[in-house]
Amino acid sequence: MLASAARTASVASATFANIQGHRGIQIVIDATAAADTPSVVFTLQGYSGTGDDYYTILASVAITGTGTTVLRVYPGLTGANNTIANDVLPAQWRVNAVAGDSDSLTYSVAAILLP
Repeated sequence: MLASAARTASVASATFANIQGHRGIQIVIDATAAADTPSVVFTLQGYSGTGDDYYTILASVAITGTGTTVLRVYPGLTGANNTIANDVLPAQWRVNAVAGDSDSLTYSVAAILLP
């Protein structure tokens, strides 16, 4: 979804179509380098074709250093703040990464679609 790169600004992935009807997703965020005090919040968003806008399904806590963070969305899961949502993957979706400051965080974002 997003290749590993040092980023200092907000970025959104492409909008993906759930053409195979997957019910859930795991978003894997791998932060490998941090300069100073970065702060990035990753949000899984669904696309609303009727309103031509995006809505939040699940948002991470602010990532401020290196490590791996996994966000999970699937029907029937027990929800947990900022990590797990009891929801379904919509027809169109993306990941939005919002930088809280201009400090660099090197990260990649991958998706694992769940049947």
